[in-house]
Amino acid sequence: MARAGVIFLALALLAVTAARVIDASSESSDVLELDDSNFADEIKKHDFIVVEFYAPWCGHCKKLAPEYEKAATALKEHNIVLAKVDANEEKNKKIASDYEIRGFPTLKIIRKGTVEEYKGPRDADGIVSYLKKQAGPATVELTSTEEAGDFVGQNKIAIIGVFKSYDSEEFQNFTALAEALRSEYDFRHTLDASVLPLKDEPLKAPAVRLFKVFDERFNDFTNFYVEELKKFVEESSLPLVTELNQDPEMQPFLMKFFNKEAPKVFLFVESSHDEEYRPAYKKVAESNKPKGLLFLAANSAGNDHALQHFGLAAAKLPSIVVQDAQGKKFAVETIESSKLSSFVDDYLAGKLKPWVKSEPVPEKNDEPVKVVVRNTLNDLVIESGKDVLLEFYAPWCGHCKKLAPTLDEVAEHFKDDPKVVIAKLDATANDVEDDTFDVQGFPTLYLYTGAKQAVKYEGDRSKEDLISFVDKHRTSAAPSAAPDAGEPSKDEL
Repeated sequence: MARAGVIFLALALLAVTAARVIDASSESSDVLELDDSNFADEIKKHDFIVVEFYAPWCGHCKKLAPEYEKAATALKEHNIVLAKVDANEEKNKKIASDYEIRGFPTLKIIRKGTVEEYKGPRDADGIVSYLKKQAGPATVELTSTEEAGDFVGQNKIAIIGVFKSYDSEEFQNFTALAEALRSEYDFRHTLDASVLPLKDEPLKAPAVRLFKVFDERFNDFTNFYVEELKKFVEESSLPLVTELNQDPEMQPFLMKFFNKEAPKVFLFVESSHDEEYRPAYKKVAESNKPKGLLFLAANSAGNDHALQHFGLAAAKLPSIVVQDAQGKKFAVETIESSKLSSFVDDYLAGKLKPWVKSEPVPEKNDEPVKVVVRNTLNDLVIESGKDVLLEFYAPWCGHCKKLAPTLDEVAEHFKDDPKVVIAKLDATANDVEDDTFDVQGFPTLYLYTGAKQAVKYEGDRSKEDLISFVDKHRTSAAPSAAPDAGEPSKDEL
């Protein structure tokens, strides 16, 4: 305990020191301090300003502070202003709400009143480089073969518009596209199509060519309606089959894949089966991409977490999963390569039954806190007719581990009450698709009453408060007296 106390004290002192450094730096800071008294005026004053929404207690904010300060100093000569708002202060909470701040630190770029998400690095050099590009024109003219070659060679995705005239509507729409997507892609334009790489693939103006480091290496497009251009860029800039691996080069594409709201198809296969399954899967992707599906492939090595997420057994690969835009899953384990196409066809035709991830039903369930799995959720909670205090937890969650002995004590308190059950469900190993429960973090607790009402617990996690919560919201009457000591308990879940 003494050692733990010393460590705690050291961490506390470090936190105080960090806070003092932040406070001291703010005395001569190049970061503009904003609050409810000057925020609106300063935003109007600057055509381009970056605002960090932070909380003084946030560790990530403290880590960012010195890098943000260095960047602010370096960007002064470029007339780029960095500002910050203490979103934890009561007087600033309306600003945070208006800007939809959900966590700390959150950085927003405000360009002539238009708000954009900051999607760049968080070290000083990275911030400076990213914002210099963001503050400049959204697209720059290419005038030589060397410029075009360097641009394409330095970017995984490079978008070039070729035009007959810069007075044309096509060019105006291309510029609007570049402004809208500048935080994610790099754009260039030219009047001379001969400067582009791939001389053997000439491009006739007006047109857009998107160069990429995968699949067919480039795509061309001639429809200059802005929304159609956006759709073209988004679809063309994602590999036909995204790879789930640890390669840093793949990470931006993985982020795009998972951020898109569309049905997603996942193939999990052992390396030894790549030669048989990969070509077949690519054909499935080619024929179904126009239908709005996205495709990802993963070797089993190093992807245990993904298999666990879907509830797939490593011993039953190759397996395929579709997860629709609402999160509902459909899967087949130990699938033959010849059946990949028909599986996707059956999904699109609505012939598949949802795949529900559930741990095995426990053979024994005699601990004070009862174990619920997905396949017993209906019988032991929803249709039980009892008042069930149910914890949704994750095995790795520190707060859940801290709560465990308290939950045992609550269960012990209600052990002689046949109408109250204290239970837990591992939300990482069991699907909870019922809209009744909104589980966004761990631990999450609900009292599901005998009257089939779900009441979320928002109080302190003490034994007394949890007992009081159950007593307040239960719909069954509490027993008037404890059962006879000689009578065996029948409180079996």
